[in-house]
Amino acid sequence: MDYLLSNNQYGETGLRDTCLDYHCPLLGGSLHFVKFQTRRIENFIRILHDNKLICSRESIFATGGGAHKYEKLIASELKIASYTIHDEMKSLMKGIHFIFNTAPNECYSLASPDYETRVSYQIHASNGPYLVVNIGSGVSILRVDGEDNFTRVGGTSVGGGTFFGLCSVLTGCQSYSEGMKLAAQGNNYNVDMLVSDIYGGDYKQFNLPGTAIASSFGKMIRPESRQQASKADLARSALVTVTNNIGSIAHLHARLEKIDKVIFVGNFLTGNQISQKALSYAMDFWSKNNIKALFLQHEGYFGCVGSLISSLNEVSSPLSSPSTSSSTISPPSTSPSVPSSST
Repeated sequence: MDYLLSNNQYGETGLRDTCLDYHCPLLGGSLHFVKFQTRRIENFIRILHDNKLICSRESIFATGGGAHKYEKLIASELKIASYTIHDEMKSLMKGIHFIFNTAPNECYSLASPDYETRVSYQIHASNGPYLVVNIGSGVSILRVDGEDNFTRVGGTSVGGGTFFGLCSVLTGCQSYSEGMKLAAQGNNYNVDMLVSDIYGGDYKQFNLPGTAIASSFGKMIRPESRQQASKADLARSALVTVTNNIGSIAHLHARLEKIDKVIFVGNFLTGNQISQKALSYAMDFWSKNNIKALFLQHEGYFGCVGSLISSLNEVSSPLSSPSTSSSTISPPSTSPSVPSSST
């Protein structure tokens, strides 16, 4: 544990989000959040082994696709007592509900008209119904009516993996973070066809501003536009295209389910202000301010937290959120860290 807390970076891609650490009396310690790229799993295992962060008599609890994909590798390399996989969606919701009830100022929205300012939003696990849009490599959309009452109502294969794939093909970027940095420097208006490109200005009959995107990558049909567009412009367009698709699908599901709160979570949103602003604007615009886009501080870590809480429940007396029960567990001897992998 000394190694984890005395460092903020581990290997090439491992990072600790120190700004997300918080003390949790219910656990008898503090939660620390570490992330690494899934493709670096062997390096992560080596760091665990070399720094004696786990021993053979201990158990590992995991969730997500990588938990299944690398099960044999983890079990054989670390030679642990047991390896338990928890369901991804159940872990996600358990983690969201736990952090809702234990972390201060977890939920926020972005204030119009510029969507630059965070505004704290009070919401509790029992305040359903609401949608949770989990954006990873793909997207899953859940309707939540209570802490243990949720249903997957839809999703899309166009998610964070789509952005990274397109960005890699179009720009040659070697990592997700490199693609995001390129997108932050680009201008998608040099790549996308706008309403003004078709109508010469706003389309007033349907209240569409001239800056609205009529066709993603639409300008790329012209040779001169392809020559002028930079790699950063292409990366920005790929990011905006994926984000707009997610926002459109989330908005339609919210209308179908008659829900006015949509919570966007997942590694795709970590440090991704471009997408957060686009999703906030889209929800306000298309719903006429009747559907709210919400975000959470610990995006990308909820599945890990849910798996942690499930593991503690399995080895001790049931752990419940403070708002629902007074039962507790014996506090851990050290503060737990919550590792999360991303593509």
